[in-house]
Amino acid sequence: MPKHLISITEAAEQDLAEIVDYIANDNPAAALKLAEEIEQNILRLEDFPLMGAVPKNRRLTRQGYRILIVDNYLVFYVLLDNETVEIRRIVSGKRDYKFLY
Repeated sequence: MPKHLISITEAAEQDLAEIVDYIANDNPAAALKLAEEIEQNILRLEDFPLMGAVPKNRRLTRQGYRILIVDNYLVFYVLLDNETVEIRRIVSGKRDYKFLY
């Protein structure tokens, strides 16, 4: 089976940049490690696009969202046309994510 394409929205890129910048203020090495860990997990979606959890929130489920959990962070994504994995947001697991719906 061919690999799925990975697409990252501008909002998700901004989320990751803000997370890394915030952590880097105290620990640059930890920020780099987390960024690499998130990136590696996202790349696994090329082969396993359904590996993320189905959200408990019904509205997000109806919209096709899945959640990839990486450390204390949640990567929200959808599978488009069974070909492209679109990363939509990356947020702290401690953050309220009602803004997604």
